[in-house]
Amino acid sequence: MEKFTNLEEKKKLTILNAALQEFAENGYQQASTNRIVKKAGIGKGMLFYYFKSKRELYEYLIEYSMDIIMDEYFMQVDTSETDLIERLKQAAQVKMKAQLENKQVFDFLGTFVLAKDAELPERLQKKYAELHALGAALMYEGIDQSLIRKDLDADKAFKLIRWSIEGYQNELLQRLEGQKIASIDFEPYWEEFYGYLEILKKSFYIEKEDLA
Repeated sequence: MEKFTNLEEKKKLTILNAALQEFAENGYQQASTNRIVKKAGIGKGMLFYYFKSKRELYEYLIEYSMDIIMDEYFMQVDTSETDLIERLKQAAQVKMKAQLENKQVFDFLGTFVLAKDAELPERLQKKYAELHALGAALMYEGIDQSLIRKDLDADKAFKLIRWSIEGYQNELLQRLEGQKIASIDFEPYWEEFYGYLEILKKSFYIEKEDLA
């Protein structure tokens, strides 16, 4: 990718954003390199000068997007927050900010995650698995279980909270499957998510007056 990475930043971002948008809106199979070059304002020959094929471009975008998620989202999660519910809420807020700043990246990765037929080379499969594992660690490691009600088994309550959040995320993926991610307004989903977090806190946490 040396020819592409050596481009001036503005031109590189123009090509990347055009490609990310095209794949996000149409998926890999239906994405058109003709539309990409038109949006980017370059000749088709130049696109294939930088990338040997549509597939190579797609895989580059996957790796590029995962790096953005790592740097602009994961690295901003405050792991010093030991309250699981508050960490999940804070992480969601960080994600919203990162999503607004890198909309094309999140739109693209959303489409990629929902795709069932994406066959990735081993290095990208490994990187995606590592990213997924790191995300889980950022969400759940170092949590203070003493906040859990004393009449509950803390480990089981912890798992129920985690399963509830993961279950909601999986349900949301199913609800969004088949839709064009780029056209979805996520604000109602964030509000819904915060509502579930408050219910979980009321269900599993010690009342504030009991902590005093």
